[in-house]
Amino acid sequence: MVDRSVGRTRAAVVGTGLIGGSLLLGLRAAGLDVAGWDPDPTTRAQAREQGATSPDRLDDAVADRDVVFLCGPLPTLPETLLRVAALTGDGCVLTDVGSTKAELAGFADGHGLAHRFVPGHPMAGTDRAGLTAAVPGLFETAAWVLCPTGPGLPAFRWLAGLLLAAFRSRVVPMSASGHDAVVALSSHVPHLLAGALAGAVHRAELGDAVLALAAGSFRDGTRVAGSPPQRTANMLLGNREQVLRQLDGVRAYLDELAGALRADDPAGLVGLYRGAATARTGLDGRTLRAAARDFPLRDTGDAELAYLLALGADGGHLSGCRVADGRVTYTAHLPTAVL
Repeated sequence: MVDRSVGRTRAAVVGTGLIGGSLLLGLRAAGLDVAGWDPDPTTRAQAREQGATSPDRLDDAVADRDVVFLCGPLPTLPETLLRVAALTGDGCVLTDVGSTKAELAGFADGHGLAHRFVPGHPMAGTDRAGLTAAVPGLFETAAWVLCPTGPGLPAFRWLAGLLLAAFRSRVVPMSASGHDAVVALSSHVPHLLAGALAGAVHRAELGDAVLALAAGSFRDGTRVAGSPPQRTANMLLGNREQVLRQLDGVRAYLDELAGALRADDPAGLVGLYRGAATARTGLDGRTLRAAARDFPLRDTGDAELAYLLALGADGGHLSGCRVADGRVTYTAHLPTAVL
């Protein structure tokens, strides 16, 4: 599995909407032999119109492939995983791009697929949908979460190498449960807040006047409210427990802001917004430092797995993964405060 050359990789993408379509076009642009399949005949025809290989039968799309990306709606992924697993050889790496990880990871483990299924989530997208919105360069330099496990370390190493070579993505190793907790606050709760703000305007008597005067703060704060509603609902329901838990923290901070406003407390408001500004400026102000780490392949993998999970939890990412001479060498980037 880890010895295959990326340049000779044969890939398949199942579900060619925005994310899957961008994967299909991006992998083809990177020089891979890639086929796409979608249950919608019109979408398959659109893929062929763009010069992509898109058979009418799923069996033909995934046959003899080295890796298959599962990109359908979240509720369909367990069934699709089992179907594709049955159609592919045991050496074929399977991964997904869903926005929640723990449930599907547990499902794969329960069906004996943990050795070749690597849960994944590229942190990229737009508020549009469908293959016609696909962007070949969508994943370039984007953070791409992969969830390694002990049995799946060989598959993880190979897949990480593929993503780094094809997209120059920043591979972020995390546990499936850790991923779900983090994206609840970084992605899913923002969808709730955007929906609440845009929905309140929709119901307001002065809604049209608000839209007429809406500036950048409203546009930025409500952008994801324009995402396809069913996709957003699937995402929120798929991570319901973590979303509600993290929402409690957001609600508590909002209550503090409202309390300071009611109390006519300018110092309290300034202090709270200073804390908020620190997090916001950290989006662009983090300083990272590179460090290499290697592990012998003959070991159990426990130390390697612990290193990878700690790397993602500490805010780091991988830019290199090389397997040679019985060892795996990672090039990692960590915040300087952690090193």
